[in-house]
Amino acid sequence: MSHCMMLLRRTAALAVLLATALPPAVAAPAHADGTSSCRTAPSAPLDTEQARLADPRTAALVERAGFGDFVRRFPAALCSVRTPAEAGRLLDSWGEALWQAAVRRAQGQRPGGDLPAGDDRPLYWTRLAMTTALARWEPGFAVDRATLRTRFEDSSRGLADNAFQTPAGVRHVFVSGFDPFGLDTELRRANPSGSAALQLNGRRITLADGSRAEIRAVVLPVRYADFDAGVVERAFAPRLTGGPGAADVITTISQGYPGIFTLEAWAGRSRSADPYPDNTGSLSGGTREHPVTAPGLGPGAQFIRTTLPTEAATDSVRNPYPVLLNTAVTEIPAGATGPVDREDGPTPGSRAVEGGGGGYLSNEVAYRSNRLRGELAPELPGGHLHTPVLTGLPTDPGLLTGPEFERNETAITAEVRAVLEHTAARP
Repeated sequence: MSHCMMLLRRTAALAVLLATALPPAVAAPAHADGTSSCRTAPSAPLDTEQARLADPRTAALVERAGFGDFVRRFPAALCSVRTPAEAGRLLDSWGEALWQAAVRRAQGQRPGGDLPAGDDRPLYWTRLAMTTALARWEPGFAVDRATLRTRFEDSSRGLADNAFQTPAGVRHVFVSGFDPFGLDTELRRANPSGSAALQLNGRRITLADGSRAEIRAVVLPVRYADFDAGVVERAFAPRLTGGPGAADVITTISQGYPGIFTLEAWAGRSRSADPYPDNTGSLSGGTREHPVTAPGLGPGAQFIRTTLPTEAATDSVRNPYPVLLNTAVTEIPAGATGPVDREDGPTPGSRAVEGGGGGYLSNEVAYRSNRLRGELAPELPGGHLHTPVLTGLPTDPGLLTGPEFERNETAITAEVRAVLEHTAARP
């Protein structure tokens, strides 16, 4: 194919994507009579995540997924609104459009760019670029900018307009993944749990027992403040309160250890990951010697045990990565003052330091979701799955992807589905 023909085909494909992904233009035009909200503040303070957009590779990850027009058109869309209510509706619609575009792209339903379809990074960096535009927007009326950002974050992560669509008798499987993290060490990092969430959201699959299931997913931020503000509970509570939209099984997913999948037997109540920061550079305030309880947690045990049928996966799913049950925890035993690592779970009366997923947000998402499950729907199976670490990025820091990276991502996300096919089957 000639270079010209390739360019025309790519341009046409991008036009199709944008026509089906971007929300309709806001009908009301911007005005110059004092009600216009087209003023911007280029020097508005940005948070640590947004500041990483200064690296040109982040823009390349957006453009090479075909998401550049979300970033380019969003400021003008903000300019078109004239009331706080309009602003809220606009943030909802653009967030949902971005989420749906990312899901369709991940599932090969829409063309866009030359990055692998399952790549989760474009959603992350596009969202950040759009929240930067929101931070710089100076409307001609008062707005609660933090609330608007939360609305956009939630809708662009699958927390809104993402209900199960199948009738009774079809298993409802609800899962969560995470954004990329550790970006100060390697900006190009992806997160296979986020990729799996995008590739599985809305899928209808056959479980190991032959029954049918529908999967719905969300992708959560790697930020302590969002967990403090209840993002996990906002994501999971609607799936645990009964009715046609309720889940039959929940599984939180995150990136874990090199070369293996682990189903975590125990989630701990404490944070203890310092000095390792979240994506904003914030610390939890807890260490192994001095764990802390996360703000906003309702009452619950120090450790919560998984109720997933873990043997179904550990016995049946082996390739290309083994799937293991991890029963290790770290605790401060009753009457003691220092942490003790245990391979066989917690002892009675101990204080949680680390669950099987450590003392970071991967452990906390398991604890928060399953504490809520125990409160609202204790009969439901629930637990946490750690994927292998996604490796294989090219040694040249200017290359955003490569064959080994893409093979590994594909293998991990395919095995996530295989694990779910066993752990979500009817008991």
